[in-house]
Amino acid sequence: MGKRLIPPEPADIEEVALRTALEERYLAYALSTIMHRALPDARDGLKPVHRRILYGMRLLRLDPGTPFKKSAKIVGDVMGSFHPHGDQAIYDAMVRLAQDFSSRYPLVDGQGNFGNIDGDNPAAYRYTEARMTDVARLLLEGIDEDGVEFRANYDGQSKEPVVLPGGFPNLLANGAQGIAVGMATAIPPHNAAELCDAALHLIDKPDAKSRALLKWVKGPDFPTGGIVVDSKESIAEAYTTGRGAFRTRAKWHQEEGARGTWVVVVTEIPWLVQKSRLIEKIAELLNAKKLPLVDDIRDESAEDIRIVIEPKSRNVDPELLMESLFKLTELESRISLNLNVLVKGRIPKVVGLAEALREWLDHLRDVLLRRSNYRKAQIEHRLEVLGGYLIAYLNIDKVIKIIRTEDEPKPALMKAFKLTEVQADAILNMRLRSLRKLEEMEIRTEDKNLRAELKGINAVLGSEAEQWKKVAEQVRKVRDMFGPKTPLGKRRTIFADAPEHDLAAIEEAFVEREPVTVVVSDKGWVRTLKGHVEDLSNLSFKTDDKLGFSFFAETTSKILLLATNGRFYSLDVAKLPGGRGHGEPIRMFIDMEQDAAIVTVFVNTGGRKFLIASHEGQGFVVNEDDCVGTTRKGKQVLNVEMPNEARALTTVTGDTVAVIGENRKLLIFPLDQVPEMARGRGVRLQKYKDGGLSDVVVFTAKEGLKWRDSAGREFSATMKELSEWRGTRADAGRLPPKGFPKSNKFGWGIE
Repeated sequence: MGKRLIPPEPADIEEVALRTALEERYLAYALSTIMHRALPDARDGLKPVHRRILYGMRLLRLDPGTPFKKSAKIVGDVMGSFHPHGDQAIYDAMVRLAQDFSSRYPLVDGQGNFGNIDGDNPAAYRYTEARMTDVARLLLEGIDEDGVEFRANYDGQSKEPVVLPGGFPNLLANGAQGIAVGMATAIPPHNAAELCDAALHLIDKPDAKSRALLKWVKGPDFPTGGIVVDSKESIAEAYTTGRGAFRTRAKWHQEEGARGTWVVVVTEIPWLVQKSRLIEKIAELLNAKKLPLVDDIRDESAEDIRIVIEPKSRNVDPELLMESLFKLTELESRISLNLNVLVKGRIPKVVGLAEALREWLDHLRDVLLRRSNYRKAQIEHRLEVLGGYLIAYLNIDKVIKIIRTEDEPKPALMKAFKLTEVQADAILNMRLRSLRKLEEMEIRTEDKNLRAELKGINAVLGSEAEQWKKVAEQVRKVRDMFGPKTPLGKRRTIFADAPEHDLAAIEEAFVEREPVTVVVSDKGWVRTLKGHVEDLSNLSFKTDDKLGFSFFAETTSKILLLATNGRFYSLDVAKLPGGRGHGEPIRMFIDMEQDAAIVTVFVNTGGRKFLIASHEGQGFVVNEDDCVGTTRKGKQVLNVEMPNEARALTTVTGDTVAVIGENRKLLIFPLDQVPEMARGRGVRLQKYKDGGLSDVVVFTAKEGLKWRDSAGREFSATMKELSEWRGTRADAGRLPPKGFPKSNKFGWGIE
């Protein structure tokens, strides 16, 4: 049994509300994520992990041109000294800096398997090696000359830079992606030479706006190329506000084959899209028959991207084929712009293009001032030492005597020659072998050169114009290194207007064209049967239900439905259920009012004219194209109010109107008495004392009126025979001729 311990008396306990405690901790976590993980610094464009990797590589002397070192060594040193997180997280960040398909200007020169555009993982860090690139060297240039502030590392054993000198416009050139707490950043890469040109203009005109800088910065420049198809106005708006997006498409061309055949070859794909996943997605769509214009796809990529797409036939329009792929796959990608960065290393802020470049330029000036002051202090110290050397040279014998004879030579030297403590230490620390170098001319030459350099530094420190001149020289140097004629600096992404295609044609291209029979029951259940089925006698329906409408169509067709509320609804045949079972209620596909019923359903062919009529006998001629709605709610064409409702719809195929009412009165009058409208109540077609309109039809006077009875037999009557029923619009009419169906219907649907 252990010894029983008496718990200590509680110390002073401060009561804190749970809400307050949670708020403080959540805020601390949020700020930690924002400041130390997710958002890049506007000055060097780096997150802490990337900054620590580069500084760790600097300490390991992994400059460009030096031998590579194992990635495991780099990761271990960075984790042990600066970044106390998982080794895999550090390695993943380093890998991204080395991938030329992820970073526009890689900061790490990798040797070994660092992954590929297919999405394959890199090799473990024990197998790969790395060193810095020239871009990383530019970012670190001046770090040993007090260019930036340092702070204690996580354990206080060493120092790490707060920010890098940033001699390269890394924030916009390489971009950044990150999700913080309550905010995110998404910065696409840009062309460094264009950024430098814009920065030079900003130095000349500090008040320049983001729109003015677009003369040089055309838009993003992705490592993988591609084509940006956004308008100039939307691009300008994005850079002005710091928020927006860029539609990026794959670059492709048509390649001719033998005997008139051709294929589409994709050579560039959007940024951050995995090629293998892209091809898998297209293959899945092919198997699902959602790409009827495409026959096959294969990857023939080696070092360069080459994705070959075969069309279904040589008659396929390649533009339309690619539009169907752009719509359904990542061959077109939307890349966000959210310029959310840490301004001055502390304040998260969404900035525009001009402000982002201004932050970089101001940082370059700050670094220049710090480096100049550092060099000034070095020169002043050296001049002081040289002054002591000159005195020692001129009085060498006396100096040697004092050193040999005096117990404390330092104060003696200072007193004898009026030296400073620095000068006395320099003389005492001088080696004997250096005595031969103490030639007066050499000392005076070095002194002269240093004083000239000091004069130049003082001129820079004393003039803001000189400072900006020096900054401009530094920016021009970067521009020359990564100019448009260099392999790395050449622009990869181009700009173009998206080709305009008929939306209907594009949508049609997504569906395999097959013949179907559309069946709509009396209760409003819809289904499609494969092929054109003439005999529907074997079809089964729900109890108390029967066949309502049936017609031939194709999977690419659209159908129009007229309801009793005077609205037309559009439906895609491809989206309708198949022929198994009883189908599905048509109301599942449209937002039709509960008290509304179906008047008629037919295939939309376009270009036709219809005569639409209400129960009260009002109607007008309407164009078919004016009946097509784009939403589930349909399109109001005939204005009716209950109990009045839409009653009849017929195709305008002649010059004469025949209308019959529920009172069994028939009236015939010329079509030109009915106006053509896009929407409205219409004009009165027939006058009724009781009841309303039963049916209406339009026919050609020369051919006469035809009707069909319930048994399907056709009857006709000439205009001469129908002379009694001829009148003008809004007349009452007379009882129809003998043999007219008792249903008071002409028996003709939409033709």
